[in-house]
Amino acid sequence: MKILFSNCLNSYCYFDYLCSLKKIKMPEISRFYDIIITMYFPDHNPPHFHVKYNEFHATIDIGTGKMTGNLPDRAAKLANEWLELHKSDLMDNWRKMEKGEPMLTIKPLL
Repeated sequence: MKILFSNCLNSYCYFDYLCSLKKIKMPEISRFYDIIITMYFPDHNPPHFHVKYNEFHATIDIGTGKMTGNLPDRAAKLANEWLELHKSDLMDNWRKMEKGEPMLTIKPLL
C-alpha cells in the first residue's frame, strides 16, 4: 500500500507508517517524563522532530514550534519547553542528518 503525503506537518509521514510496521527505526535523541523525542534519518524539510507520549504522536517544527498531531496538554508544554532550551542542538542534529552523519543525543528536560 502506498501512502502519499505533502508535508509531515500537515499529515502523518509515510515514514510514520513504515515505523509502525517496524520497517525502519527512528534514532531516539532524548527522553524525559515518558516523552520520547526522535528524528528520522533521512527526513524532509522543514526541520522538525517527532514526539511520542504513550499512544500519542506529534511532530514539532523546530523553527516555529508549530505542533501537528495529538499530545496531551502537559506533554505538549514539556516538549515545547524542551524545544526552546535546545533549538540550536536540534538544528545541529538536522544538519548532521542531512549530511548522513550520526545525530547526537540531547539532554533531557529536568
